[in-house]
Amino acid sequence: MTVKPLAFLKRDFLIATSYRLKFLLQLAGIFISTLMFFFLSRLVGKGIANQLAAYGGDYFAFVLIGIAFTDYLSVSLGSFAGQIRSAQMQGTLEALLVTPTSVPTILFSSSLYSFFFTSLRVILYLVFGVLVFGLKLHVTSIVAFLVIMSLTMLAFSGIGLLSAAFIIVFKQGSPIGWLIGTASGLLGGVFYPVAVLPSWLEPFAYLLPITHALEAMRQILLNGATLAAVYDKALVLALFAALLLPLGLGAFGYGLKMARKEGSLIHY
Repeated sequence: MTVKPLAFLKRDFLIATSYRLKFLLQLAGIFISTLMFFFLSRLVGKGIANQLAAYGGDYFAFVLIGIAFTDYLSVSLGSFAGQIRSAQMQGTLEALLVTPTSVPTILFSSSLYSFFFTSLRVILYLVFGVLVFGLKLHVTSIVAFLVIMSLTMLAFSGIGLLSAAFIIVFKQGSPIGWLIGTASGLLGGVFYPVAVLPSWLEPFAYLLPITHALEAMRQILLNGATLAAVYDKALVLALFAALLLPLGLGAFGYGLKMARKEGSLIHY
């Protein structure tokens, strides 16, 4: 069972590394992004230290973790839909779906490299932050880090599958990806703490998985929180995953059924 996902991973890795300049530019982009937020943190200075007290008072650490882990949301929203759209345009989608491989295996295997590379990006953000810019991390529980990361990816993947279902049926950009991406950037605590939002808007932030994921990750990486300390956030992310993954798979299966019925599976 694991052979097929590994085959997809190897294929996508070889394709990505064959464009060596693009691959190197992506890595350089991580450093440049880190540098930009380092300079921004110097501009902000201690002006919002009170709002950041729960995260050690360092804006650079706060925003770098926000940007790094938002990559998981971006890849989840874009990867599944992007793979489907690409296969439609290349005319390989129908051939792929008639193979003995199950649809969930195809979907997750096709996106495996994107998640792998995003994990590398997250690690590089943190490595650049620590080694070059003096970012101070205080991690006491690798288990907590891995659990929150896994639950985050599962919850985000459910949203990505909903977006891919929309692409299957309507062939165009998904409003789901735009809506969740915009709301997450505005309300999810990526660039500023949720506490600075107006009181009437703050409750909406907690309807987004990214809010709980970033809160837990910052506590783990900056305050040395254990899994027990972020148990409530882990539980919320698990509930999001339990709801969104089956919903996403169901929506994708329904969209696939409708496209086959209408004969529009290969149309783009």
